[in-house]
Amino acid sequence: MNARTLFRLTFANAASAVYLGLVGASVVFEVVAALFEDPGMVGIWPLLLTAPTSLPATEGIEALGGTAASDWSLVGGVAIGALVQSFALGATLEALRGPRQELPRPNRG
Repeated sequence: MNARTLFRLTFANAASAVYLGLVGASVVFEVVAALFEDPGMVGIWPLLLTAPTSLPATEGIEALGGTAASDWSLVGGVAIGALVQSFALGATLEALRGPRQELPRPNRG
């Protein structure tokens, strides 16, 4: 698998774009809520949207960084979880669509 295929499966399809948009919107909403008032339980939504892959990623980052990395482990876990699940959605969509048929390239001469 080359970088172009990885990018296409992770970002450049409808399912992945919608999923990453939802995760991004929940992160923006959490940041805005934290800036203006006490966010309460708003901060759980990005973690829930990226579960189950964000949970082991968060634990792994915490194990590598110790207790000082607790806030950044959540950010990293959500980011890793979103990217892994976005790739899984793209790969599933590709598998359901079947093999790609390439169009013939026009002759230039």
